[in-house]
Amino acid sequence: MFTKKHISSCDIEITPRYNETDQGGVVHHSVYPVYFEMGRTELLRANGFAYKDLEASGCAMVVAQLNIKYRGPAYYDQKIMVTTTCQRITRARIEHSYIVKDAKTGKVITEGQTTLACIDGEGKMRSVPDFLFGMAPS
Repeated sequence: MFTKKHISSCDIEITPRYNETDQGGVVHHSVYPVYFEMGRTELLRANGFAYKDLEASGCAMVVAQLNIKYRGPAYYDQKIMVTTTCQRITRARIEHSYIVKDAKTGKVITEGQTTLACIDGEGKMRSVPDFLFGMAPS
């Protein structure tokens, strides 16, 4: 059905928008999960898939666990790099890690991990589709 590309990691550059910051121009802590989701979307795309492919297979991915460690601030209009890596895929879950860095200096701003669970259209657990297994490192 799909051609596996076996890409387990990808980088995206993001420039924080004004509405993502507090009054001091610092990216709000609640925005990082959105950046992580953007990274997962682009990793999926790098492997030749889109969320619509998941939906067409009867699968939706939901965040079951989220961990974030804030190491320093990111600011409005600062270019940042989000590296998303698929760490592990099992029949029941997909685990990703994230590193957010200043795109210019490479200084780590935030690190995170998510565990995603696969559910069907009725919200019940189901197996991760076979075509996603190429994203995890061997």
